[in-house]
Amino acid sequence: MNCKLCLAIALFSGGWASCKELRLDSPAALEGATYGPGDTLVLPVGEFADVKLSLIGDGITLKAAVPGKTILTGSSSLKFAGRGLRIEGLLFRDPGPDVSEVIQFRKDSRTLASDSTLVDCAIVADPGAQAKHKESKWCSIYGKGNTLERCAFIGKANKGTTVVVWLADEATGGHMIKGCYFGDRPKLGKNGGETIRIGDSETSHLDARCVVASCLFERCNGEGEIISNKSCGNIYRGNTFRECEGALTLRHGHRALVEKNLFIGNGKPLTGGVRIIGEDHVVTGNAMVELRGDEYRSAITFMNALPNTPANGYQQVKRAVVENNTIINCKAPFTIGMKHDSKCTLPPVEVSMKSNVVHSPKSKLITLMSEAPGWTWSGNTFTAKEPGAEVPGVTLTQASTPEVPIKAVSRSAAGPVWLGGN
Repeated sequence: MNCKLCLAIALFSGGWASCKELRLDSPAALEGATYGPGDTLVLPVGEFADVKLSLIGDGITLKAAVPGKTILTGSSSLKFAGRGLRIEGLLFRDPGPDVSEVIQFRKDSRTLASDSTLVDCAIVADPGAQAKHKESKWCSIYGKGNTLERCAFIGKANKGTTVVVWLADEATGGHMIKGCYFGDRPKLGKNGGETIRIGDSETSHLDARCVVASCLFERCNGEGEIISNKSCGNIYRGNTFRECEGALTLRHGHRALVEKNLFIGNGKPLTGGVRIIGEDHVVTGNAMVELRGDEYRSAITFMNALPNTPANGYQQVKRAVVENNTIINCKAPFTIGMKHDSKCTLPPVEVSMKSNVVHSPKSKLITLMSEAPGWTWSGNTFTAKEPGAEVPGVTLTQASTPEVPIKAVSRSAAGPVWLGGN
């Protein structure tokens, strides 16, 4: 480690950093190792079963000697807590059914990680070899200001969200999930198959301030919510969703920004775009191409709300801004007023639909399932088989097929470099 980095860690942690490198004979040797701020702990090449890794401290790096060659199997897990930690290059393969959380950004409920990074790590499983009746989370992010970067999560088939952000109060959150790869999550057949969830019903009123950016999601089919937004103030930017049977769902909370994401259905059934619930969301600059979902999985769906809704119910859509999106050859471009059940009677209100381009000449433009009071439509270009509903400000044109304005996140740009495209 260079002197400048040592000095930075020393200042960060409040004391002088030793900056020594300690090579461990086995992952189990971490438990008895002596280390301090600025130190780097190196795990050996090999396959190791049923190892419980725990790293507590500040400014410490734990990494594989060769990225991807420290392979942890069976009931292996990792917990880390403290400030400024960095975990690099670990591969967890086929987590066992007794592991409820494979990786946790915490030691326990009182000892959390902050300003720490998990980078170039992967959890990979054979979907057919998992105990489907067991529930687990693969990566649980606690604390504040943490980063999940260039990691991969492939093949989760049992119940439980792949990556979860847990919130406790306004001091938690502020995490970054970037450049990650999420692949091949088969259909679960019930709730609990989300790929990412940020918050939960009880904490949905909190400002999580998390960012999910430049990630690639392929065939994430666990359930109808690929990403489940359950908190406020989150940003979803520049991600690619390819052949995913579901939607980026703003399930609870307010003020999300969904910007410049690409949804590619390739004509696969049930592929969807964005589902909107709650207040003051902005959905802008996205592209939806060849999606074949409808209703909950339309290119853009606006849900009806439940009067006097409990925390886990459906909040009313208010003041959403949907602008500059491009929708090409999708089965259901817009569904307005989708109802979870007959009790959901409050329609989406005061929505701004501006400068969107829809080219779906074989589809009807709007599926209108309730009234839409206070909506404004301006500057849109719509080519469709039929309008589907008489909505003030909505007219059809005969325009040529637009270019897809967003470049997809490539497989080589998402996940650890050492994992490649496999």
